[in-house]
Amino acid sequence: MDKVDRAIIAHLSRDGRLTNAELAERVGLSPSPCLRRVRALEQEGVITGYRAEIDPAAVGRGFRVLLHIDMAAQDRATIEAFEEEVGRIDAVVECLRMFGQPDYQLWVAVADLGAYEQLYMGALTGLPGVARTNSQFPMKVVKGGGG
Repeated sequence: MDKVDRAIIAHLSRDGRLTNAELAERVGLSPSPCLRRVRALEQEGVITGYRAEIDPAAVGRGFRVLLHIDMAAQDRATIEAFEEEVGRIDAVVECLRMFGQPDYQLWVAVADLGAYEQLYMGALTGLPGVARTNSQFPMKVVKGGGG
């Protein structure tokens, strides 16, 4: 991967809707070689997809919660059951299995505090193997996620 490939990745990370002609101009290539490089980056698995950024509040998910979960058991069956159930909960937008404490870190996105409380009591605390939870609510997004 050279500096042109890195420039292509940087531009597409910021704006995945760039036309090939616009991208080619920004990275200093003609359109055909630029398209070949983009296709190669896709085939190599460097570029894994394109997506739209959605305003969470506009779709009823403006309330975000960082949930830390400590497991009571670490056996394979419990871990697999927990992860399978988490995968079914639409409001869990990200789930990370961690080294150390906590065992899991989940990002949950719902409409408001009441919706979170309902989800928390109705689903999250009943997940297989959960011993303890700790919910944190962001005060302000200083720097958003992304590539």
